[in-house]
Amino acid sequence: MNFCSQCGEKVSFRIPSDDTVPRFVCDHCNTIHYQNPKMVVGCLPEWQDKILLCRRAIEPRYGLWTLPAGFLENGETASDGAIRETLEEANARVELGDLYTFISLPHISQVYVLFRAQLRDLDFSAGTESLEVKLFSEEDLPWDHLAFRTMQFTLEHYFKDRQAGKFGVHVGVIGAPPPST
Repeated sequence: MNFCSQCGEKVSFRIPSDDTVPRFVCDHCNTIHYQNPKMVVGCLPEWQDKILLCRRAIEPRYGLWTLPAGFLENGETASDGAIRETLEEANARVELGDLYTFISLPHISQVYVLFRAQLRDLDFSAGTESLEVKLFSEEDLPWDHLAFRTMQFTLEHYFKDRQAGKFGVHVGVIGAPPPST
């Protein structure tokens, strides 16, 4: 950030008084520009013993599979965002269930919030951000072709919980991947 969104003057990256974290602060009007993690919301849509996944038509991770999810919009609740993302990516209508995973990715300043959900019907299709959408049983799931580690975390817990017959909320932290060589 170079300029203040309030007055247009230059900003400095420094620790404001009464704070402990460096932030962009306007040198003219003293506006503090807070930068906070982005919230990603989505669903784990269930139909009987299968899970609905979307094959990505956008970067990052084009062509790989994911649960329907995306960035929360301003003025939107997490649950409304999860329902919207599922409709946008899979043209699927869901009955939203309980919060299922809450995953922090501090290295990219994101937090994932995923809910269990029941598909209302089998009338789904690829949205503009998906190449295809498909129901998968556990044994047919494309584990080696999942787009994000957050989805692997969520699906691994889901199948363990389903086998145990008890679902809870899973909180996790996923760090930066090791550097590629």
